[in-house]
Amino acid sequence: MDLQTYTEMTARGEYIEGGSPAHIFMTDAAREAQRITAEMNSGYRSAEELRALFSRLTGQPTDETFGLFPPFYTDFGKNIHVGKGVFINSGCCFQDQGGITLGDGCLIGHQVVIATLNHDLDPARRGGMYPAPVRLGKNVWVGAHATILPGVTVGDGAVIAAGAVVTKDVPAGVVAGGVPARVLKTIPTASR
Repeated sequence: MDLQTYTEMTARGEYIEGGSPAHIFMTDAAREAQRITAEMNSGYRSAEELRALFSRLTGQPTDETFGLFPPFYTDFGKNIHVGKGVFINSGCCFQDQGGITLGDGCLIGHQVVIATLNHDLDPARRGGMYPAPVRLGKNVWVGAHATILPGVTVGDGAVIAAGAVVTKDVPAGVVAGGVPARVLKTIPTASR
């Protein structure tokens, strides 16, 4: 199993059986992510050093407009995709095996959790997982301590209120909050 085969498989939402080659690959990638995040989270790092470490973690170039305040945690790393002007605040946990995309201008608050895997409900198969990507459009703001669950898409310009648990898609240009999150209001736009 290689990274391309694995990410294509998870993009299709294919079941990952416990102990399978995909599961073993995922576990090995988690060890690499642990090494890089340990380096990222130990001691002071300049913005340039953090961008370089994040690029190593994701295996992709990181734009100079990207910002991150550690600590940052992920158990895979290679399926995180970030646009320009993205900022991730401290204490965030990304479970990115199923794929996480943050559009240009996204702001991710303190201790946000983004999950892209669900375990099988059958206790005999509980070690298996179902991947589903999370996609945040452009200029999305996710408030502190929010949780976004597998398969969710958040539209451009939306705001996820602090502490929300997002279980379904959120349209563009709205504020969503609560447990489970629901649309609370539409964001007025200023004409320019």
